[in-house]
Amino acid sequence: MCRCLKVSHSGYYDWEKRSPSTRQIDNERLLKRIREIHEDSNGAIGVPRMHEDLRETGETASKNRIARLMASAGLQGWPRKKKRGRYHTPVVVPADVQNQLQRDFKALEPEQKWVTDITELKTGEGKLYLCVVIDLFSKLVVGWSMHHRQDRQMVIRAVEMAVWQRQESNHVILHSDRGSQFRSTDYQRFLKENALVCSMSAVGHCGDNAACEGFFGVLKRERTNRMRYPTMDAAKADLFNYIERFHNPRMRKRIARRDMEFQLFSNRP
Repeated sequence: MCRCLKVSHSGYYDWEKRSPSTRQIDNERLLKRIREIHEDSNGAIGVPRMHEDLRETGETASKNRIARLMASAGLQGWPRKKKRGRYHTPVVVPADVQNQLQRDFKALEPEQKWVTDITELKTGEGKLYLCVVIDLFSKLVVGWSMHHRQDRQMVIRAVEMAVWQRQESNHVILHSDRGSQFRSTDYQRFLKENALVCSMSAVGHCGDNAACEGFFGVLKRERTNRMRYPTMDAAKADLFNYIERFHNPRMRKRIARRDMEFQLFSNRP
């Protein structure tokens, strides 16, 4: 073999007995951590999200290095599904409702800006609808509800959960699209009774609610697109698991990390 590779016998045996380099040891440690995160996400996380999660835990590895390690281990995330454009007929909204967000999805504190929307999932028993309320400061799902009908009561239940968890009674902007559930009299009345300022997207501008659409995109890519739900109860259990045992804990870790970094920065001389 040495003759074929054109190397000396002494050089080959020296290479064979050589201890792993510091870089190789660190790569093995990092790959072990990557495998753990990938397994926790049920194989859904790709390089960008992996890089983001590792950075939140204090790792300084570059995105290219993570990509090489994941490729060498045969690890990859689930790609997004391409969607065709759709045309939506303009609808009339209450006269006093405006777009309060104007695509400003940054919040300086909790309970300042919320977004809500509805998505549908296929099950063996028919469609299941999920409505969520997301706090733009923490990215936590502070309210959610599921039902086989996407009616106004389902939306109100999701917002009601968010209201129950609210710490302060200050006014909160709650942004949605112009769906009939959000334009209903019952929904509008509920918002006014609970100091919630209604905000709605402009006509034909789905990007006005991109923060909530983004969550649904990640949910489907990381979980539901590769699942087959025989019953609605199975889908509900899996959605609960994703929101309360995967997404929200991840967001809380990021908040804790951000608070710690802020404290370290504030304590600098």
